[in-house]
Amino acid sequence: MFRDMRRKKQALSRADCEAVLARGTSGVLALSGDEGYPYAVPLSYAYQDGRLLFHCARAGHKLDAIARCDKACFCVIDQDQVVPAEYTTYFRSVIAFGRIRVIEDDGEKRAAVEKLAVKYHPADTRENRDRYIDSEWAPLCMLEMTVEHLSGKQAKELSGTGGPSQES
Repeated sequence: MFRDMRRKKQALSRADCEAVLARGTSGVLALSGDEGYPYAVPLSYAYQDGRLLFHCARAGHKLDAIARCDKACFCVIDQDQVVPAEYTTYFRSVIAFGRIRVIEDDGEKRAAVEKLAVKYHPADTRENRDRYIDSEWAPLCMLEMTVEHLSGKQAKELSGTGGPSQES
């Protein structure tokens, strides 16, 4: 169902892909938008146990797209160092493919937003975090993407394969 990577020597392991997702702070969610146009939107997220969590408003393009088609893809760029003298970049990125849903259950929604809050403000107190979440609860919508396929790639200079590419 999912394509094999052409440059397999540059592929990241599943563990490396998950490490990129765990340390990343933003990525781009791609959905099937209005009238067949792709819709890609940058988002903050949390990753845990094969699931990506996002927050959004209760209405808008993102939710309309998800209602039409639950298939999604999410890309995180971990490194993008431009190397002008080599006409290249030393990059590392991950793409997750899966299905996305709106979290309807309040307990599940609360647990998801808490994961986001802890990720982005780990030093905050439980009391302050609860106060903030409670104040924003009414308009809050949480999304969960279950990862079905995970793929990562890095520049050959980072992968240790070095040398010129065998493919053009």
